Amino acid sequence: MTTLSEEKKRDLEAAAFRRLLDHLRTRTDVQNIDMMNLAGFCRNCLSNWYRDAAEAEGIVLSKEESREIIYGMPYEEWRSKYQTEATAEQKAAFEENRPKDH
Repeated sequence: MTTLSEEKKRDLEAAAFRRLLDHLRTRTDVQNIDMMNLAGFCRNCLSNWYRDAAEAEGIVLSKEESREIIYGMPYEEWRSKYQTEATAEQKAAFEENRPKDH
């Protein structure tokens, strides 16, 4: 395996994260509840993790600010444009598979 410096690892991780955000921003058809049901995390989780990382560095971000960074627009704007009402099946699956830390 190629040995990478910590700086290069960080750069590659950041590039992969930016690509994930770009992907999620184009896949507005994928609802957060679907992500939670299949993967155990969603865009809101990413925004919370981002905010936690910022706070660990002494940077204060509001919930709204961190969500806008992840969604690429204000959260309420994303919700009004793309969020659909969860089906009974999606809600039942979420209740069954709900992560313990949510």
